[in-house]
Amino acid sequence: MIDEKQVKHIAKLARLELKDGKVSKFSGQLNDILDYMALLEKVDVKKVEETSQVTGLKNVSQEDRIITKCDGDTLLLCSPLPKERKQIRVKPAITM
Repeated sequence: MIDEKQVKHIAKLARLELKDGKVSKFSGQLNDILDYMALLEKVDVKKVEETSQVTGLKNVSQEDRIITKCDGDTLLLCSPLPKERKQIRVKPAITM
């Protein structure tokens, strides 16, 4: 059973600021959670197979393919900014 003193200590460890009215509320909620965990501990799962994935899907990735729609020179023509050595010249982001 978690009392209000323990709730305040847990809140301090978690760096949470709890008003006094909330301490009793969270004390009850934490006790409910621990009671439920105790109930789950009683469930017999010895014959249940471990699972990490329940959909049955296996390796759903696809092969990487390079598709070239246009070349670099064509892309450079799309920008109104000045070009320099096959690159678009932009204003510096960091100035000193």
